[in-house]
Amino acid sequence: MRSQLKVAVRMAAVTLVLTGVVYPLGVTALAQLLFPRQANGSVVEVGGRVIGSELIGQSFASPGYVHGRPSAAGRGGYDASASGASNLGPTSATLRERVAVEAARLRSENPSAPSAVPAELLTASASGLDPHLSPAAARWQARRIAAARGVRVAEVEALVAEHVEGRTLGFLGEPRVNVLRLNLALDRRFGRGPTTLPSR
Repeated sequence: MRSQLKVAVRMAAVTLVLTGVVYPLGVTALAQLLFPRQANGSVVEVGGRVIGSELIGQSFASPGYVHGRPSAAGRGGYDASASGASNLGPTSATLRERVAVEAARLRSENPSAPSAVPAELLTASASGLDPHLSPAAARWQARRIAAARGVRVAEVEALVAEHVEGRTLGFLGEPRVNVLRLNLALDRRFGRGPTTLPSR
């Protein structure tokens, strides 16, 4: 019995060291060596000031910027320390009510938008921090952005097209647009929007 206990303790200790120390340190070192920017959060800086991350959505309210998906993460949304969904299902009256209110708001803010509000602009992602939109959802906002910035709609749509990211490895996921990167591109191309990008 004692010899079996010694073997079990030794195996537990070796496993703990391998999986709890060696493996995490090795993966961290490899990530820092091969992908340092991604390993450190894909932070985006402008003029030495951190304004966000390519991986974490944030709120944009100015009419001159692309607005991302709604967020249920934290009390005010977009809280990276409280990532999560609303957990409201399709039969939820609360969800239907919230979507109706959000649809009315989006239509009033985008009166010249060409079609119905894209579903992704009405529903939060599972994390509440999705940094991407579909190209169609970004283009849907082009008329509002163009009017706020005093430029042609075609110019905004062309910039959206320039920032479409393809499927990962050519077959995973869907084409998408990173909202923060696109908003930075809008500022570079047309000057600062009616309000500046937030700092983090």
